[in-house]
Amino acid sequence: MENNNPNYVYDNIVQLNDTDSTRKFLANVFMWMFVALGVSALIAYLFAQDEGLKAYIQDPITGGITGLGLVAMISPLAFVLIIRFGINKISYGVLGLLFIAYAAIMGISFSIILSVYTQSSVLGVFLTTSIVFGIMAVAGYTTQMDLTKFGSILIMLLIGIIVASVVNMFVGSSGLDKVISYIGVAIFVGLTAYDVQKLKNIGAGLTYGDATASKMALMGGLTLYLDFINLFLFLLRIFGRRR
Repeated sequence: MENNNPNYVYDNIVQLNDTDSTRKFLANVFMWMFVALGVSALIAYLFAQDEGLKAYIQDPITGGITGLGLVAMISPLAFVLIIRFGINKISYGVLGLLFIAYAAIMGISFSIILSVYTQSSVLGVFLTTSIVFGIMAVAGYTTQMDLTKFGSILIMLLIGIIVASVVNMFVGSSGLDKVISYIGVAIFVGLTAYDVQKLKNIGAGLTYGDATASKMALMGGLTLYLDFINLFLFLLRIFGRRR
């Protein structure tokens, strides 16, 4: 599970009517999300199919993770923290490069995880994730209900399953793992709608085209990317067929 979902808080955002500026802002958000997903998928495929590349991250004899593979699995958190805390200090172009590099490293990590499951089940879960994510994104955009209070609850539940996941690393309970997976799916289904509504409101309070709006769009793309990835990984743990 990629437990890096950033709960960004944007102060002094005024909610306005849905405008062309809002739609352009959200289009930029989803552009960043789709680019990141595309990079991750391409890198994961290349490392999974090319034995030479795969050998850099997974020992071909023992099947264990190499030092480079371990770095690839740990370093994504550092990228998220740098992007998150550097948003006001780092230029938009550098932030974009960091996001793409982050997505590439995530792709390397996924190649290790996905090697455990059959290609057909990975594809099936990916399509299911895309459908569920799309439905919840539309719901978050169109609903008139304020999802703010639900977002706070979902974040608390997310912290809970992170703690439970760490505990289960030592306990090794398959039953608890299943419970965590189902709760994780519910959390990221809800967070998808919540984050899309939050980004819609943010877009309504920004002047599209300035540096602030561009950086906010990138951060929004990172948020939705993490929602999608975590939803995918939890669904894979439930429905994925192991080799």
